[in-house]
Amino acid sequence: MQKLHPKVIDLTLDRMGRCLEAVGNPHLAVPPVIHVAGTNGKGSVQAMIRAGLEAVGQTVHAYTSPHLARFHERIRVAGDLISEQELTQILDEVYAANGGETITYFEITTVAAFLAFAKTKADWTLLEVGLGGRHDATNVIDDPRLTIITTV
Repeated sequence: MQKLHPKVIDLTLDRMGRCLEAVGNPHLAVPPVIHVAGTNGKGSVQAMIRAGLEAVGQTVHAYTSPHLARFHERIRVAGDLISEQELTQILDEVYAANGGETITYFEITTVAAFLAFAKTKADWTLLEVGLGGRHDATNVIDDPRLTIITTV
């Protein structure tokens, strides 16, 4: 996947928009989003929010990075880690739809997460930013229900 975008990262949402459109704009079909940004503690905050929502019977999709041991840890669909097989199938679908266009590792993974989330019902979607800032790939969500900024 790293060969898909071999140059210095140019911050724009254009690649995300193009790739999302190619797979049917799944980001428009995800449950309400809680967006977690900041420098430190994003993963911990996301884990606490997920635990709290699940404790009251809510079903939660979650997207985080980086992974600790295995790549598929980045995506939880309705509370469960996405299977390696399902993630591989979705990444293959996104890769094919992208048509060889330039896209970053994080962007193609983010599109795959949205596609996985759009296929399964849930009450909430938790998104952790990557690089952050207005051109972060997760910022294709125009109207998050809540945005949390941890320490910067």
